[in-house]
Formats: sequence, C-alpha cells, structure tokens
Amino acid sequence: MSNSPVAEIVTFRLVAGTNPDTFAKAAQDMMPFLHGTGSMTGRVLSCDPDGTWTDHITWTSLEAAKSAASQMFERPEAGPFMQMIDPEAMSMRHAPILMQTQLE
Repeated sequence: MSNSPVAEIVTFRLVAGTNPDTFAKAAQDMMPFLHGTGSMTGRVLSCDPDGTWTDHITWTSLEAAKSAASQMFERPEAGPFMQMIDPEAMSMRHAPILMQTQLE
C-alpha cells in the first residue's frame, strides 16, 4: 500500500429523529480513539442544509485509514456514533491528497 496521505470522505444521513447536537457530541467522543491511532492528521464534520452529513478525515496513508476503520467496530465509543447513522444512506471513499493547506 502507498504511504501517501489520503482523505476519507464519508457522506451519510442520520437515523430519523436523531438530534444533530447529540450526534456531533458522539462524533467528538470518537476523537481520543482517532487521535490515538497516531495516523489521523485532521477532521472536519459538516452538515448540508438538506441533512446530508460529511465526515472528512485525513490520514497518513490508506493503510492507516483502513486499519482505523477495522478497529473502530471494537471501540465502545463507536457504538453511539454508528447507531445514529443511517447505513442505507452512507457512502465512504478514499482519495489521495494532492495538495493540502493549513491556515493558522
């Protein structure tokens, strides 16, 4: 596998009746695990006006992203987060990062 950085882009909708603030808190509760992998370099969670969410996570490599994904299902803090996502309305893809700018 390549050691090039990748973006993991997950789009989804929440299960009907889910409180967006509760979901955002569950997403925040995942940060210690994600950061603890040592491979996550950034994360942005956003929601379009139509209710489509995007979780955009940057990783050091595709291998690191896949490793974190496989570990996530074993993590107790992942349960509430995953239960609020409608699996029928979820799409995940990985894309090589060709350019990245961080503003301070």
